[in-house]
Amino acid sequence: MTDIIKEILSFNRGSAAVLFCCLLLSACSTRQTPAPVVNVHGSVPLKQKVKNSITATEYTVKKGETLYSIAWRANLDVRKLAQINKINAPYRIFPGQKLILTPKVAKASKNAVSAKKSTKNSGKTIAKVVKKPVAPIKKQAYGKSASEQKLSKKSPSPRDNYSQKIREWQWPAAGEIIAKFSTAPQGNKGIDIAGRRGNAVKAAAAGKVVYAGNALRGYGNLVIVKHNDDYLSAYAHNDQIKVKEQQFVKAGEVIANMGDTESERVMLHFEVRFRGKSVNPLKYLPKK
Repeated sequence: MTDIIKEILSFNRGSAAVLFCCLLLSACSTRQTPAPVVNVHGSVPLKQKVKNSITATEYTVKKGETLYSIAWRANLDVRKLAQINKINAPYRIFPGQKLILTPKVAKASKNAVSAKKSTKNSGKTIAKVVKKPVAPIKKQAYGKSASEQKLSKKSPSPRDNYSQKIREWQWPAAGEIIAKFSTAPQGNKGIDIAGRRGNAVKAAAAGKVVYAGNALRGYGNLVIVKHNDDYLSAYAHNDQIKVKEQQFVKAGEVIANMGDTESERVMLHFEVRFRGKSVNPLKYLPKK
């Protein structure tokens, strides 16, 4: 009798093992997606950022947008965009307004082709005097201008001071850099700084707030500061914005609190633009 009981128990244990293996294999076969990969920061990696650039030749203004925010998305200098559309400072636009982003190139006239030929007057060839264009003063994206020339002997006005080269940049937030600048077409156009919700976001240099809102998809609560006619800086994914448009801010002044609006983690996305083009912020910020 004892031997029979032992055989039954042995059979039940074997059946249970087989049943467990079948359930395990069934669970594995039902997974449709791969297991999530955890990065070095202990969280699921960020998804690819939403491309928010404008590539069309024309654009219709939407509610909440400014000429600066549209120029930012189109990678254009706001002055060039204003000139194309004949908009004077302070660059006021309205919803529904159509903007031209790419100026139309005029077709070369037939007269221009004939102008290349030497002209004749009374049977004599008149030589054309070709004047060489005066090279403009070039400015570099990083550091001081290529040639320091005095444009005027008069004392600079407050407006002139506002347009001069930025002497010093400050870090916009304290924290670890988790993503650096990239020149790739779909690369990061700034740097990402990790932190905790509510951490202070500060102006990297003195200037005027030209955009404060959330109309730019992929940036969340965004602040754009104009430092002078050449430089802009942007602060994205904020939890709360502490400044208003047209407000002047000092270097190091708190303009927002760090957050995760339109981001999968709390961080600050910081960009610098030189004449509408993205440049590496680490070329400006002091070394840690």
